[in-house]
Amino acid sequence: MFNIKMRVLLVVSALSLTACTLGPDFVRPDSPDTQNYTSAKLPKLASGQTVLMGKEMPAQWWMLFRSPPLTALITHALKHSPDLQAAQATLTQAAELAEAKQGSLFPALDAGYSAKRQQISGAQFGNPSAPGSLFSIYNASVNVSYTLDVFGSIQRQIEGLMAEAGYQRFQLEGAFLTLSSNIVTTVIAEAALREQISVIEELIKLRVEQLTIIKQQAELGSASQVDVLAQQTALEQERANLPPLQKQLQQNRHRLSVLVGDLPSTSPAAQFKLADLKLPSQLPVSLPSKLVAQRPDIRGQEALLKAANAQIGVITAKMFPDFTLSANAASIATKVGDLFVPGSAIWNTGLNLLQPIFHGGENINQRKAAIAAYEAAAARYRSTVLLAFENVADTLTALDSDANEVNIQNAAERAALASLELSSTQYKVGAVSYLTLLTAQNAYQQTRIAHIKAQATQLADTAALFQSLGGGWWQRADLARELAAVHKKLETSWLPFFDWNVK
Repeated sequence: MFNIKMRVLLVVSALSLTACTLGPDFVRPDSPDTQNYTSAKLPKLASGQTVLMGKEMPAQWWMLFRSPPLTALITHALKHSPDLQAAQATLTQAAELAEAKQGSLFPALDAGYSAKRQQISGAQFGNPSAPGSLFSIYNASVNVSYTLDVFGSIQRQIEGLMAEAGYQRFQLEGAFLTLSSNIVTTVIAEAALREQISVIEELIKLRVEQLTIIKQQAELGSASQVDVLAQQTALEQERANLPPLQKQLQQNRHRLSVLVGDLPSTSPAAQFKLADLKLPSQLPVSLPSKLVAQRPDIRGQEALLKAANAQIGVITAKMFPDFTLSANAASIATKVGDLFVPGSAIWNTGLNLLQPIFHGGENINQRKAAIAAYEAAAARYRSTVLLAFENVADTLTALDSDANEVNIQNAAERAALASLELSSTQYKVGAVSYLTLLTAQNAYQQTRIAHIKAQATQLADTAALFQSLGGGWWQRADLARELAAVHKKLETSWLPFFDWNVK
């Protein structure tokens, strides 16, 4: 009899898997209908960089700067960064919770065993004078329970948990992109600081030499004490510019150590200069229609949107009947050896039905709340898409402006250098005043530092462009293998897994 009951239960379970799933099915939002990131067509940049619209960027986009020490630093960070490790662990947690919930689609089977030693008295039967009895009771049982997912509540819960795992997947990609971008920009900042410090040290050396000359001229009567004091003041002002830059450089080094997962006391071996970083000559830029599939933050918001959509189905299913099948097969005996003899078996089967009738509008209001939560998630998704397009447009515009700025500063530096050389020569022969020389020196200092800052900004905005386009995570071979394994694993699952593929 028990075998018959179990067969009936399994048949009913299989049939329940074909039941309806309440709530709206998720539909992936369409990409924005646009062919351009900016209102104006971008020309070839003044720096010689070419924007290659529609070309995919490499997964290791930082290698476009052609700096082996930078690549080595990021490789080290990917292995040791606690931020990446935390994001990976959170993803694993979300994936396991989604996997665990799939167990709710199957019957729950539990086995139990108990042994009791019991004494009864005749007083329990209204006869205190009757002799008591001492005996043992042994019980072995198997319990089966199964909640029929007739209206798809469990399936929607699994769908929501899988979507949350999808969100964590792209949180991991976002952490990966943020980490690599921060390392690149921190390296660029370090290189710029080193260049500025080098310029000021050269100027200090120059001013020391000039102070010596002016002192000699003052002794000979061709220069006044005012000239000596003015040069001494200029020298001390230059020296005063060094400590703030040196402080920033050390703090920058500390930041770089922490980014790669080391203590600040473990300074990176490489010391970067702007000459060590090559400006990429070609800038691969994804088509606007693909950006929504490539930005980790957009894909993460899409996953949250799918989770909110699934929650509507979960709440809707709560308004319909809940069916639970149960069965229990056991054997009871006063001796262990008699547990499985004929006549010791007991069993029962049952069906529980729970139909919500009146909850004071609770379920209706919860469903409205779930719909509102979905609408809020949809608005956040659209906002994230708009911000992503703004990021790309801003960086493309900035790069065009940066190229012009670098060219202007380069020309200004050459002119300032020529002016300084001429003023120095003229001052030595007494053709110009010391004030003229000092003005030329200050002008050259400012143009050199401005040129360094312009170069650093151009490099940083190039890195920002790669970051704004998503960083090329979809190009990684290890990720492709991972996604293929996920899809293969879930081909026979009760639900399709979140669509990771870039389309």
